[in-house]
Amino acid sequence: MARDTQAALVALNRFGFGARGGASGDLINASSDPRGFVKAELARPNGVLLEAPGLQSTPQLGQAVFAYQDQVKQAREAAKAAAPAETPPAAPTERNAGLRRNPSLNAAATEIAGRMAEAKPADNAAKPASQPLNVIQKTFRAEALARLQRATLVECGFTERLVAFWSNHFCISASKGELTRIWAGAFEREAIRPHVLGRFADMLRAVEQHPAMLFFLDNQQSLGPDSRAGQNRKRGLNENLAREIMELHTLGVGGGYTQGDVTSLARIITGWTFAGRQGQLGSPGSFVFNVNAHQPGPQVLLGKSYEATGLAQGEAALVDLARHPSTANFIATKFVRHFVADDPPPALVARLRDVFVKTDGDLKALAVALVDSDEAWKAPPTKMRSPYDFLVASGRLLAQVPEDPGRYLNGLNLLGQPLWSPPGPNGFPDTNAAWAAPEGIKLRLDIAAQIGARLGNNIDPLDLLGFAAADAASTETRRSIERAESRQQALALLLMSPEMQRR
Repeated sequence: MARDTQAALVALNRFGFGARGGASGDLINASSDPRGFVKAELARPNGVLLEAPGLQSTPQLGQAVFAYQDQVKQAREAAKAAAPAETPPAAPTERNAGLRRNPSLNAAATEIAGRMAEAKPADNAAKPASQPLNVIQKTFRAEALARLQRATLVECGFTERLVAFWSNHFCISASKGELTRIWAGAFEREAIRPHVLGRFADMLRAVEQHPAMLFFLDNQQSLGPDSRAGQNRKRGLNENLAREIMELHTLGVGGGYTQGDVTSLARIITGWTFAGRQGQLGSPGSFVFNVNAHQPGPQVLLGKSYEATGLAQGEAALVDLARHPSTANFIATKFVRHFVADDPPPALVARLRDVFVKTDGDLKALAVALVDSDEAWKAPPTKMRSPYDFLVASGRLLAQVPEDPGRYLNGLNLLGQPLWSPPGPNGFPDTNAAWAAPEGIKLRLDIAAQIGARLGNNIDPLDLLGFAAADAASTETRRSIERAESRQQALALLLMSPEMQRR
């Protein structure tokens, strides 16, 4: 069978995370049947799921963070109660003696001082040995490591790219608070991964009922004005989740809804919450429907009436939103923009929109239709890799399976794409303008130079170019690597080449 190295490069870069170095043979394998190479991952649906030792469920993590918060509170109170009254300072020897006589106070004070000193987002970075990680930071890093290792090891990476796409579409932000930080990885594992090759409606329901999303968009604070809880308290509806469901998750801006529809959907999903630390409604950290907070009575959404069926009322509304023509168009456009071009080819968008409608939102069928399209293979590589894609692609080419997430997390912070922490509910941008700015390119060059300085002595960059692109590499890239003053510089140039930066 004839080999097509140029198509293999498209298969690995446009749809995956690039070729792996070492003895993987990814480029050779892809060149014999590029489309089949990409679609092979879609035939292994269980391969999308992610399990690793120590990763826990959302309710388990909820209980862990509630327990941690209780411990911190108790330690603060103990330290405050044990603090001496305002008296003239004692001699240093007396103060030290007092701490020795009360070692528990000393330990509590030290613990509080350490925790107070930690900046909120600092668990993205490596910690000094003197500052032990708490359960929230440990969990975040373990989840990040599992995701990075999977992306580094998979053959093509198409399904992992799909996970990243849908995780950004239905994004939460770990910077919202301790609950979203400890739940960020579990949210992706539980609400996104099981449905990446399933139905959009199922993913939509899983996402909107996940405690991380409910907390991120404050739906646990939303009370039906006429509900029992709404009548007893001063606060009422919170429309955050309802607005983002229609604007960002389904219909899209201009999708045909009004402010009245936002308010109606907000009423419909009142009572969608999660059990708190007391566990009065269920296992702490689990999704629950609180009938006392739900707005009673039927509601009209997009011209359709939904009867007062409690939880089922909201689930029926989500099914209809998932099947709405505006949703099909919004998803198809965003899908093509991510994988093909900033200006999505209209004919390809139309075909994917039709596939979405005809298959009732079958996301595997949508992915297959994308890979089977000629436009996806003929479009020039004008899309800039996101920081996450760039760092993962570099690790794959260098055959560096991460054992600690610190370098990646620090790099993502530096490049403006902190893991699971987008600047808003619309996720990270997906256009060249966002990632190809001069300052961003300079920062990528700094990271490439650091990698070159650290690993360049033991690597032949020309061999790596063979793994990455073989004869599909441009003459300019090959010459720049050959003319480099050192292996370190040559490796940095390779990592900054169009073959590594563009897809």
